Amino acid sequence: MEFNFLGRAFKGDKVIWCIFIALCIISLLEVFSATSTIAYRQQSHWAPILRHSAFLLIGFAVVMFLQRVPTRFFSVLLLGLPISAILLIVTMFMGEDVNGAQRWLGIGAFTIQPSEFAKISMIGFIAFFLSKMKPENESWIFKTLIIGIIIICALIAPENLSTACLLFGVCILMLWIGQVQFKRLFKVAVAGIAIAGFLILSLTLLPENVVKDYFPGRLTTWKNRIERHSGDQEVSIYDKNEDGSIAYKVNDDNYQVSHAKIAIANGGIIGLPGSGTERDFLPQAYSDFIFAIILEEMGLLGGLFVLLLYIALMIRCGVLASKCEKKFPRYLILGAGLILTIQALANMAVAVNLIPVTGQPLPLVSRGGTSTIITCAYFGIILACSSKFNDADHEDVDESIANIDFEMPEKED
Repeated sequence: MEFNFLGRAFKGDKVIWCIFIALCIISLLEVFSATSTIAYRQQSHWAPILRHSAFLLIGFAVVMFLQRVPTRFFSVLLLGLPISAILLIVTMFMGEDVNGAQRWLGIGAFTIQPSEFAKISMIGFIAFFLSKMKPENESWIFKTLIIGIIIICALIAPENLSTACLLFGVCILMLWIGQVQFKRLFKVAVAGIAIAGFLILSLTLLPENVVKDYFPGRLTTWKNRIERHSGDQEVSIYDKNEDGSIAYKVNDDNYQVSHAKIAIANGGIIGLPGSGTERDFLPQAYSDFIFAIILEEMGLLGGLFVLLLYIALMIRCGVLASKCEKKFPRYLILGAGLILTIQALANMAVAVNLIPVTGQPLPLVSRGGTSTIITCAYFGIILACSSKFNDADHEDVDESIANIDFEMPEKED
């Protein structure tokens, strides 16, 4: 009786459910530990974790709701794309400045991050059009997809370049998986590399005062991050002691990366559960650098476990997608799995200093509001697409926009 109840309550793939619950538990433990600086400022030991728990509960409710939604209704994500574009434009002019970037839009007492809505809307947009693509309409569908991708990524890039690059990469991967002709993707890749090369050369060769006056401020920030990561400023972080030995110097430029390395070194193999110290020094210990705190408190073994959870998520999404008879849910599963996994790998790579600091949170684990709820929505979509509850429902889509057959009208002679 109890198992029947659980089976009715928790639809969809059980492996995905296990990964989701495991990440939620890790999130609660690590955010509780990593928010010590916030607790100190607010003079409340429980306030930060209660806030995070509230968002996780909202996210859990979102998952419970979405897992029962017939997948044809996810085509409504198409409407989210123009709405997200409008919100991104409004954020450019009226957004709240946090850490030098206007990524949040205040609505009453709440703040939202429009780029998160844009990401999930873009996944639905691409999945929908890929599911309708045929040899006779591939050309104009491809152009429609590329225009949509460029517009959204261009709106995100000025204040959140790393998110724009991540989303662009995931979109191109989805197009490749959707069997878009390679020559079309190659042209887009060449154009993207050319634009990136032009920006890098401009930032490198032009005088610094010109860059500051005529380029978006975030590009200057990225230039400094790349230079620091590539070692161009490496000499300045070492001092000589009186005895002639070399000492590592922590300064403003390498502060986050240095303390992340210290956290990883402190953790060793099995970690220091609840006894980490770097959470008091890392400015974004509960967000961008939470994986460093995981390595400090859970050790190398705990860090590998978290990494394997995301790898297992992507592998399982691939298995589930291969079992989908309908293209739309198949591409939804793959898109959601790709964006969660790649974002997680980016966050981990920053924590271990493999790539420059990007500001990407660890999906479902990092403290957040909009990002936590939207991440839960990805899981809800994956579960809905994998649910037997939807199997029969997929066959009847007469009342849905997902049943529209896109074909170019024949030209009259």
